[in-house]
Order: sequence, then C-alpha cells, then structure tokens
Amino acid sequence: MPKFAANLTMLFSEEPFLDRFERAASAGFKAVEFLFPYAYSPSEIKQKLEQFDLSLVLHNLPAGDWDSGERGIACLPDRVDEFRTGVAKAIEYAKALHVPKLNCLAGKAPAGVDKQLLHQTFVDNLKYAAGELQKADLKLLIEPINTFDIPGFFLSKTQQGIAILDEVGADNAFLQYDIYHAQRMEGELANTIEKYLGRIAHIQLADNPGRHEPGTGEINYNYLFKFLDQIGYHGWIGCEYKPANSTEAGLAWLQNLNS
Repeated sequence: MPKFAANLTMLFSEEPFLDRFERAASAGFKAVEFLFPYAYSPSEIKQKLEQFDLSLVLHNLPAGDWDSGERGIACLPDRVDEFRTGVAKAIEYAKALHVPKLNCLAGKAPAGVDKQLLHQTFVDNLKYAAGELQKADLKLLIEPINTFDIPGFFLSKTQQGIAILDEVGADNAFLQYDIYHAQRMEGELANTIEKYLGRIAHIQLADNPGRHEPGTGEINYNYLFKFLDQIGYHGWIGCEYKPANSTEAGLAWLQNLNS
C-alpha cells in the first residue's frame, strides 16, 4: 500500500499554517509536506511535528516572491546569489526538521532571455545545490510543472527533467514526479513512472481536471496505486490537491483505500 503525506499548503489552506498539523494528524496522516517553512522558525514547526507525531518528508528551496507570482528562481541568470543564499537557508531548516529531500522549482522563463542561458543557469545552480545538499546527506529534487497552470515554467516534461539530471550528474539529485502535472503535459503515466522509477524520489498526486482529490477526474488512481506497489515504489506520495468540497469529505478516497 502506498504511503501518503498530507500537503499542508493545499489540503488545509483555510486554516492558519501552524494549525494544519493537527488537522493532518486527525485525518490519519503520519507525514506531511508543504511548499515553504520560512515564515516560521524551525523550532515552531518542529514543535508541531513532535506534538502530533508527524514526519516532514519534503519542502521546497526558497523560490522568490511567491505572492507576486514568482515560481522559483533557479533558472534566472540575475538571481544566482539569491539562489545560493536560499540553498543554505533550506539546508538549515532541513537539518533542524529532519527533512530528507528538498525540491527546487526552476521558475518561469523571462521573455527575451536566451533559453540556453536559462538552461545553463539552471544546471549550474543544480550542481551547486546538489553539492551543498550532499554535505548534509540530503536529496535534491526537481519538478516538471505543467505550463497550462503556470505559463512559461521552464521545466515542464519528464524527459527534459531527466536530461537535466543527467547533465548535473549528481547521485543525490532526482525527479519529483507530480502525476497531475504529468497528465496535463504528456499522459502515459504508468509507463513513464516505470521507465524512470530509479530516478524518481518523490511522487505527488491530484486528479485532472480541477486538481482535486483522486476519483474526481480522469486519472485511474485505483490502477496507479496498485501499479506503484507492483513495480516497487516505496517512497511517499504527497497529496497536493485542492479538495473539491471540504478537506474531510475529500479524504473519502483514502479512507476507502485503507478499508
């Protein structure tokens, strides 16, 4: 049976952030993930994790000004110093919170900037980040994101991500495979996961259309969950979806799976 982590950014977005840990535990989750911890001290988050007996399996590197629409800075040639400062900050949090993996968002390609320059900046930044994370015994992830939801996002397909990882050449760098984003960009979910299983260190889910919980759309999650067991995926699956109605009502799929 797959292991599911509650994405606190998406599942309990109506609650103040520090109250979401209790909600996740009450819903039966043993692990959580979220976009960013940086608005809070490591000690505040650690206290919540310990209080509700939760593991934190993933968060992202700092990704620029999220509220103004930035979605990562790793491909931006004029933000390299900021990126490197963010790597150090993320490692500090990861060590304090016992997080094994950090996800790096590539960012949106600025208009008028040479794509090869963006590519090389991304690769160079990933080499730097992988080296720093290796010292801390952490894994680095990169995530293809669909360009319907985030137009211009630099990394949008699985094969592109694999080619970039090959170029980076770090044995602690992996793909974060988001089923929802992959369905929108390419489909062919089962075969792609199986082909790159050894390169995938984390999976996330949501159904399509709407980015709601499994069972609300076109993706056959009953099949996919069994398939992941069959091919030997033993990692966490982050539940990064927007509940169609209430969060608790949207967890029926998980309760049925575990019954």
